[in-house]
Amino acid sequence: MNVDTSDQNVSKVFDQLARCRRSIRGFWPTPVEPELLAQVFETAAFAPSNCNTQPWYSYVVSGEMRDKLSRIFLKTIGQGHYSLDFPYDAKYEGIYRQRQLDVGLMLYKALGVTREDSEGKRQAFLRNLEFFDAPHVVFIFMPEWCGIREACDVGMYAQNLMLTMRAHGIASCPQTILGYDADSVRRELGIDAEMKLLFGISFGYEDQDLPENQIVPDRASLDEHVKFYS
Repeated sequence: MNVDTSDQNVSKVFDQLARCRRSIRGFWPTPVEPELLAQVFETAAFAPSNCNTQPWYSYVVSGEMRDKLSRIFLKTIGQGHYSLDFPYDAKYEGIYRQRQLDVGLMLYKALGVTREDSEGKRQAFLRNLEFFDAPHVVFIFMPEWCGIREACDVGMYAQNLMLTMRAHGIASCPQTILGYDADSVRRELGIDAEMKLLFGISFGYEDQDLPENQIVPDRASLDEHVKFYS
């Protein structure tokens, strides 16, 4: 399918989609229609990949399975019992640490959680494991043979997925924490051991009345992350 990229409306719409996509942390229970779900995931798969290998695999859970996995995560991840396929040992320092702190403070302020409120912080964390009440969660896997290049391909697929969702009025929240119990996800969904879990994305229709959904994190200025040469 050819798209007239000279059409300014096309570029404006894409700019709007890319700029307004953000992590949503509160959803209505209304499920996304099955036909729309299929369309969204089909479009997402047009992402680029090295040698067209398309190393992404999506496992979408809804309904009773979604609820079951949430209960399991609250008992495993929620109590510090992890089974990660990929170690998460990043130690943010400098500007990266500051950005992490800034968005965390924004979230706690929106939730009314003070710096000293350890229980409030814990409850805010557990909301991750309840998928922020989203009716759907997709777990993103790639085969065991994949390396960092293929992981980049999967990242482009995930971005395609979330932008496509946004284009159809579906909100999303990518969550690293949903990759902390890969063994349970494989067991409950009957996924082969050679498939490795990267992360999950909770998605559905946004509850726009929630204060935590009003958060708009700052973005670095262009000159902080792009250098032009000629």
